[in-house]
Amino acid sequence: MAMPRFLYCHGFASGPKSHKGTAFADHFAAKGVTVDLLNLRVPSFENLRLSAMIDTVRAAIGGPDDRAVIVGSSLGGLTAARVAERDPRVIAVMLLAPAFQLIPRWKEQLGPAWDEWQRTGWREVQDFTTNVPARIDFGFAQDVSAVDRGFPDLAIPTLICHGINDDAVPVEHSRLFAAGRPNVRLVELVDGHELTPSLPRLLEEADAFLDPFLR
Repeated sequence: MAMPRFLYCHGFASGPKSHKGTAFADHFAAKGVTVDLLNLRVPSFENLRLSAMIDTVRAAIGGPDDRAVIVGSSLGGLTAARVAERDPRVIAVMLLAPAFQLIPRWKEQLGPAWDEWQRTGWREVQDFTTNVPARIDFGFAQDVSAVDRGFPDLAIPTLICHGINDDAVPVEHSRLFAAGRPNVRLVELVDGHELTPSLPRLLEEADAFLDPFLR
């Protein structure tokens, strides 16, 4: 069987040249493995849609006989999980602080700003790719609400790495997801949401977890 494709899904307001994605690509390139850094700013950042992100990842897997392992960070982790539950071509996923329960969390975290976003149709955010303020339309929230219901239903090997000091996506969401699922391993790190200080550990965990699939 041919080696599966290795896909990396960046997080919200990030892009295919993200620090973690580039680090994964460089690390595995040294092992002779190509990591496809996907662009999930689709159809555009202002009009971002989780459903379009899922379609983009599924198209990147290839044909019906192709297989893929996916690493996803934050919103990219949620995307990877939602792809994996509906596409049998995905054989393993590594999720970095996956953005489970995104809309209920945002409603709670934003408070009155959520109502303002819904009323005006736009919310200002920081675009980490361009390093300038940008905006995103409320259609993103509506699309996520339609697609992301409950926890993803994953039966494939799944590794989650999550910082215990994450104030964007609390680690409790990953704990709830992992509980009672023997196919899921949760690695808790003394870190925040970005996990940049833990990058050497992430690559070490990726080596051990993905090696059986990338030989």
